[in-house]
Amino acid sequence: MKRRDFLLAAAVVATPRKSLDFSQLPNFCSHEHWGSIDSIGTFPGGYRADIEPGAAPRRRTGFMDLLLDPYFRGWLRSGGTDLTKISPSAKPGWEAFKLLRQAIGDQRFSGAYQCIRRGILQLYGIDLDTLNWQTAGQLDSMIAERYRDPFRWYKTAMRRAHFSELIRIVHPEFYVSDANPETAAEEKAFTHTLMRIDPFLDLTDSSAPRYKALSAIAQIEPADAASWRVFLDNIFDRAAAQGALGIKQLQAYRRNLDYQPRADGDVRWSGQLTPAETTVFQDWVMHECCRLADERGWPHQIHVGTNNLPQSTPLPLGPLAQRYRNMKIVMIHCWPYLREAGWLAKFHPNMYIDTCWQPVLNPAFFREALATWWNYVPLHKITCGHDSTTVEMACGSALFTREILAESLGERRLNMGNNEKSLRQAACAVLHNNSVALYRTGEHVSIS
Repeated sequence: MKRRDFLLAAAVVATPRKSLDFSQLPNFCSHEHWGSIDSIGTFPGGYRADIEPGAAPRRRTGFMDLLLDPYFRGWLRSGGTDLTKISPSAKPGWEAFKLLRQAIGDQRFSGAYQCIRRGILQLYGIDLDTLNWQTAGQLDSMIAERYRDPFRWYKTAMRRAHFSELIRIVHPEFYVSDANPETAAEEKAFTHTLMRIDPFLDLTDSSAPRYKALSAIAQIEPADAASWRVFLDNIFDRAAAQGALGIKQLQAYRRNLDYQPRADGDVRWSGQLTPAETTVFQDWVMHECCRLADERGWPHQIHVGTNNLPQSTPLPLGPLAQRYRNMKIVMIHCWPYLREAGWLAKFHPNMYIDTCWQPVLNPAFFREALATWWNYVPLHKITCGHDSTTVEMACGSALFTREILAESLGERRLNMGNNEKSLRQAACAVLHNNSVALYRTGEHVSIS
């Protein structure tokens, strides 16, 4: 090639192309915990919004309720911050914020803070990084007003953020609660659910209040293999009748994910179980839950990585997927086991990946995940929820998600010559269409 021709070709390659923009594409929120804030309240073992449909705030909600959510509050504590004297209900937002300003500044680049900050900036037009007493009061008032009617606010925020569908993770009691009939109907009109099954794996104390409560729901007390099967079947039926789309568990916080098949006679059902007996019991219950999900064709979200390392590796889930082929296993989070999760999703037809929580942990984890998976994992196996405790955090996470998707798919255009339509189709698939197919709800969106 002559030098002149080479320079012309190089100039064409170097010509800047229009940046990809996915900000208007629909995003299916496939794994969320909206309502997990102090103003709405808690119950022993979790947040009230996950056990009572239609749970609205019991007191005024301010910006510190959104900032000191379970994630960022936990990371402030793990960073050494003493939060015992800080209560959003006891101190005005600005006063509480001033007391925490240094600690917040030390975590200013963390994913959780940045998702909260960017979501608040998008929805309220106020930046936490430049907050003063005047703007703090304005922000506090706006949040208080919106959270007087949280479900109306969620729908408004979802439209602004181009969120298409919402799945929340709830406890079994959620499906029989009649605590808030009017607001429950409002929430259920636009919210789908997955049922947490991890409470069943801890149900060995027949004197515990939760054992009694769940037995009442199932109308049977589980005491042996036969009664346990009836117990679980009845609760699954109640959840299905209330629109549950699948199940979810987070046992990886406390144990490995190697669920061995167990014979009925090997299980001790109640009492003070040894660690080995507890493992056998949990294995048996998990397989029964998987059997019921398999019979119903339900997806099963499983927490992978982030905590309890290295016990939370997903590799032991392969045999579970092979045994229950009609149950789609969705590995959520996955970091730092990105390669392991990618391998499982590539070679097991019923194993999938959801990137939820990656931007909240660290946006760089999401960037790393995409770089690992794009050229390896089948495109239809990847979904992008947010695992956020508030709609504000979800909006911030979605901003990171769309921006990093555009950046990462832009590299595919540069390196492989993909056209913009194919890249937009890929983005729409992971943001929305794959979840529509996986959870069998919502509408497929075509990119022309």
